[in-house]
Amino acid sequence: MDTYADLVFVGGRVVTVDAEFSVAEALAVTGPVISAVGSREDVAPLVGPGTRVVDLKGATLLPGINDSHLHGCAFGTATPPLSLDLGHPAVSSLADVAEAVREAAGRVPAGRWITGHGWDTGYLAECAADPARQPSRHDIDAVSPDHPVVLYSFSGHATWVNSKALELLGVDRHTVAPPGGAIVADETGEPTGLLHEGAQDLVQNALPPLTREELTAAVRSTLTTLAGLGVTSYTEPGLGPGGEGIMRGVMGERTLDVYRRLLADGELTARVGVLLLPTGMTSTSEEFARNLDALDAADRSGGADPRRLAIHGVKIFADGIVPNKTAWMHEPYVGGGCGSLCVGGEIDDERVAEIRAMIRHAHAAGHQLGVHATGDRAIDTVADAFAAAAAEHPRSDARHYVIHGDFLTPHAMKVLAAHDFGVNMNPTIKWTVADMEEEFVGAGRAAYAWPYRDALDAGVRVASGSDAPVTHPDWRQGVATMVLRESKAAGRVSGPEQRIALAEAIRTYTIEAAWQDFAEDWKGSLEPGKVADLCVVDGDLLGADPRAIPEMPVVLTVMDGRVVHDTLRD
Repeated sequence: MDTYADLVFVGGRVVTVDAEFSVAEALAVTGPVISAVGSREDVAPLVGPGTRVVDLKGATLLPGINDSHLHGCAFGTATPPLSLDLGHPAVSSLADVAEAVREAAGRVPAGRWITGHGWDTGYLAECAADPARQPSRHDIDAVSPDHPVVLYSFSGHATWVNSKALELLGVDRHTVAPPGGAIVADETGEPTGLLHEGAQDLVQNALPPLTREELTAAVRSTLTTLAGLGVTSYTEPGLGPGGEGIMRGVMGERTLDVYRRLLADGELTARVGVLLLPTGMTSTSEEFARNLDALDAADRSGGADPRRLAIHGVKIFADGIVPNKTAWMHEPYVGGGCGSLCVGGEIDDERVAEIRAMIRHAHAAGHQLGVHATGDRAIDTVADAFAAAAAEHPRSDARHYVIHGDFLTPHAMKVLAAHDFGVNMNPTIKWTVADMEEEFVGAGRAAYAWPYRDALDAGVRVASGSDAPVTHPDWRQGVATMVLRESKAAGRVSGPEQRIALAEAIRTYTIEAAWQDFAEDWKGSLEPGKVADLCVVDGDLLGADPRAIPEMPVVLTVMDGRVVHDTLRD
């Protein structure tokens, strides 16, 4: 025949994720596309002298994984050597954090900023034993008297600094936090070194921005990690002027330029979709509209190949997160307070008007919207704002979605489903914080968080993402969590009624994530004519104990017909 396949897979389970979730036994790849799916006999005529025939030996072939909410540059920046690893199990106590800072201070000259990422009070022994005990500058001052230290929490919604950093920042008992932020103080009124939400801008804006070389190294590091995990697509959820002060500029406009350069140089080993970030938290609708219009006046294209790098829409922050009690809830937190929207405005009605104006402006300009909303009241507000914008400015196929949607309500589900809007959930965050959230919202609400079953049953489009660097971008743990609803700390089941089937969980990382990218017609499933984005997992994924899935190795990753990770022996 005239054209032989470049790759042929036989001897395993080919999980197509087509409409029937059918399982085949063989697949062929010719150039960048899938040329055949079926039996050994179907692919046999495509085998030529130059074809690599891969005997899967019982392994599972899946569509390439699409992590639909992953801060790629931030993830690379938050890992060594650019940052101290403070995540669990790397550190499990305040003493461990202090030791990591002490070692870093011994390696760099006095006065050099030290950064770290990933601490979580739920896994710091002293804080877990006493919920009132929070990290303090005093915990790290003794080991870093001459180095300013900035330690980002796993969520990115809290920053822990030492006294040297506070001194250089000019933050003291008289400093007023920006709107929507908080400078945590002790009983004497002195700052403890914890900055929440918008108050983090005080340190973010003072840190020297990363160089283009450092940003490039961070993205390259992430791409290598993702290839090893079978991830062939991801959404970079927020690059623009609103991110210039976040983690030394990792979410700024220069990062988009880095992606464009990597694409031009042939180094982009995953497909990247981008949400623009006109403003950060605590912005006003006026500032948002001005910045978005300026971005629209500039070149909004991702790059030369929109299937490899594309700008899909716009990111907005509506509220904060539950562990900081800044998610906007209908019912009070344990201990009081309901949080609030994080946009400009003095009272709730003003803030609701602001978020509705932002959504209306971006929708009318033709953008897809991804809106960070975690509290149930914030989610209802955002869903209603989506519907109102669509009614005022009718558009076909806008595909707006709620980002995170921790406490998605029946009302919001009904609104989202009616307009074919979606939600982007984070199962590995559920796995990480399920137990910790009980102290903030009680056992019942904590168990309900991330209601996958209810959302799917309501007809809502549901995609899954890691929110890396909040959690490691490991879809295998995400799949296991959706199926089991077990937590990381003690393996406790949290909300078993929200469990979903394995096939449904896989869809959230493949074809439903492709829908979020406006790309389900050319990626997200293994069907002839679609792009050859593939992930091979060693073993029978469909027949495995869900608890074993996180340990099943990814042995081969193919993106656009090109092998980008390979530990499989033919």
